[in-house]
Amino acid sequence: MFIKRTDLALEARELWQESAERTTRLMGVKATKSKLEGYPVTRVDILDHRGEEALGKPQGSYFTIDLTTFWQRKADFFERAVRAVGTELKALLPVEGSALVVGLGNAAMTPDAVGPLALDSVLITRHLLSAMPKQFAGFRPVSAFRTGVLGTTGVESAEAVRGLVAEVQPAMVLAIDALASRRCGRVCATVQLSDTGIIPGSGVGNHRAALNRETLGVPVFAIGVPTVVDSATLAADILEESGVEKVDEERLRGEHDAFMVTTRDIDQQVRDLSKVVGYGINWALQDLEIEEMNALLS
Repeated sequence: MFIKRTDLALEARELWQESAERTTRLMGVKATKSKLEGYPVTRVDILDHRGEEALGKPQGSYFTIDLTTFWQRKADFFERAVRAVGTELKALLPVEGSALVVGLGNAAMTPDAVGPLALDSVLITRHLLSAMPKQFAGFRPVSAFRTGVLGTTGVESAEAVRGLVAEVQPAMVLAIDALASRRCGRVCATVQLSDTGIIPGSGVGNHRAALNRETLGVPVFAIGVPTVVDSATLAADILEESGVEKVDEERLRGEHDAFMVTTRDIDQQVRDLSKVVGYGINWALQDLEIEEMNALLS
C-alpha cells in the first residue's frame, strides 16, 4: 500500500477516511469544525491508542487554521489571522509561566525557514524582566532559540533544546517548524497547532529526536506551517484524481522520493506567515494589541 506523506492531523484523518471509503467510524478520534475571525478551524482530537494507530500521530489535540483567504488580502486580513492563531494557541497554553520559543529549521533554505523567521516577530522579554522587573511587570518571561540544523551545527535540535531547558527552566516550550502537506492547496495556506510536541524534519522524511514532554520534562506545543508537498504523494493524488485505481508504489517512491514541491512565491509567503505565527505567539502570551506589538518590534 502506498503511504502518502503528511504532517497534518487533518489530512491524516482524510487519508484514513479515503482508505475506509467513508463507511466506517474512526474510533478514538473526534473532529469538529468552527470559524474564527473569518478563517475556518478544524480541531482533531486523538483520544486513545486506537486513534494513534489509525492516524499515526500521538494522542492530543490538533488545530488546523485554514488561511486560504489570507492571500486575498481583504480588510484586516493580517490582524484577523494573528487573532485566530493567537486565540487558539492561548487556549492550549498554561495560563501562566515562562516560555521558551524554539525556531526549528534552516534559515538559509526558504521552505524550511518558518521557525527562524518567526522568531524575528516574537517579543523576547526574559532579560528585560530580569533587568527591569518593575517596568516590565505586566509581561510574561519569553526567551527564544534558533536551533539550526544538524548539518551545520553538528548538534541535534533535541540535544540543544534539552540543555537549554535545563538551564533556563521554562514552564513550557513552543516549537515552530515547517511541515509537509499532501495537498498543494494547503501549502502556505494553513497553520497547525498541537499540544503533542514535534519531531523536527519529519515532514521531509528526515526524522530526528522528538521534542515533547517526555524528552524535555515540560509541556511542548508545536506550531507548524506546511511549505512543501512530497512529490510522490502529489503524483499519487493526481493519478487517483485522473481515474487510475492502482498506484505503482515502488515506481513512485523510486523516481520521486527525493523531491519536494513548493510554490513559486514561497519567499513572500514564508515571510508573511512567519510574521503571523510570531505575532500569534505574542497574542497568546502577552496582553498586547497588534498596534502595541508593532511599536515594540519596530
